[in-house]
Amino acid sequence: MKILDPQQTHREAKIRYLDADFQVVREGDFVRCAATGKPIPLTALRYWDVGRQQPFGSAEAAFGERFSSGP
Repeated sequence: MKILDPQQTHREAKIRYLDADFQVVREGDFVRCAATGKPIPLTALRYWDVGRQQPFGSAEAAFGERFSSGP
């Protein structure tokens, strides 16, 4: 096992989504988009649904998920 193996440094974070902010519950490097399943680096996380506690990779993904799942 390599100590500096880049595959081991990428962990999925656990986030609590708030209004206009989020709180890291478990340290990590990324979260997965609720619509596409693609990883979103925490530094690029801009879109989420507070009520459903779901992250999205883009405004289009968030709108599409919200529109398809209803209120």
